[in-house]
Amino acid sequence: MRKAAHLMLTFVVGICAAIGALFLTLAQLAITTPRQSLGSLFSNQITEAFVEQYESNFHVLGQQMAARFEPYVTVKSGIVGKSAAAERVGKSEAYDINNRHADTQYVETPHSRRWLDLADKGWADLVDEMDEIRMLADPKSVYPRLAVAALNRKKDDVIYAAARGSARTNSGTTALPAGQKIAVGGTGLTLAKLLSTKELMDTAELVEEGMGDSITGQGVNPNRVIVCRSKDLTTLYGTTEIKSIDYNTVKALANGQIDTFLGFKFIRSERIYGSGGTSYPLAWTKSAMKLGIGKDIISSIDRLPQKNQSVQVYARMSLGAVRIEDEGVVEIAVST
Repeated sequence: MRKAAHLMLTFVVGICAAIGALFLTLAQLAITTPRQSLGSLFSNQITEAFVEQYESNFHVLGQQMAARFEPYVTVKSGIVGKSAAAERVGKSEAYDINNRHADTQYVETPHSRRWLDLADKGWADLVDEMDEIRMLADPKSVYPRLAVAALNRKKDDVIYAAARGSARTNSGTTALPAGQKIAVGGTGLTLAKLLSTKELMDTAELVEEGMGDSITGQGVNPNRVIVCRSKDLTTLYGTTEIKSIDYNTVKALANGQIDTFLGFKFIRSERIYGSGGTSYPLAWTKSAMKLGIGKDIISSIDRLPQKNQSVQVYARMSLGAVRIEDEGVVEIAVST
């Protein structure tokens, strides 16, 4: 009797050990099975974050996260349809009244219109259900941030392209006039180019409230900006020969300690267009540029049955921009 009980106990222990070994083997397979055998619906880059890697949290690589230009243009939200008009009123002159009870004279106030056209921008990526199981960090926690950052950068691209591109009118398109472009001259961003930019805007009487002293150039006009690369600021600091106090100001500007000079607010952007050894920083006044928003950035996270229950992280927006006033935009060509 005891011998039978002992055999039965030995048998049960063996069965339990075999079941435990089977579960251990299955767990190891779940960790080490190659991605290809689990399906082809993974994000193309997701395997870099598998448990086999050392990091347990995502590190977002260096990239511009916020829209830098939007605060410095006029914004019209809630646009319905594909386009919106920017109404313009030009300059008219007063007349002399030389006689008592003379007839009233009427001036011709020039009216014109420019159009901004909305375009849709999107971002989407999939997270496979098996990815979530095999990762220590949840990609859904970081992907929305990446989506918004990508769309914010696209906002800057739309504004920049509209500033130096052709503006649509009722009768066609209007390019940025040659008189609003400062030639490269084989040099980078220099004091002479900044002074020429300021002169163009001052001559056009683009003096807006909050500018400061337009004669001395002291003070900051929050409505005047210059967008340029960090290299342009370094070049300005390294090549400008001016008075010591101004030199120190440029040095502080290049070092990121201040962001204003000659009444302009400087906005650093590494997305400035360049070609053939020349890049094109821009200066503009806030009233010269309009950003139209049909739908600002929206995002969603959805599980898709048709994609084997993969999770889709999605974001989109609809927007457009137009240059309203040519005199309010200056293109500053610099050598790279």
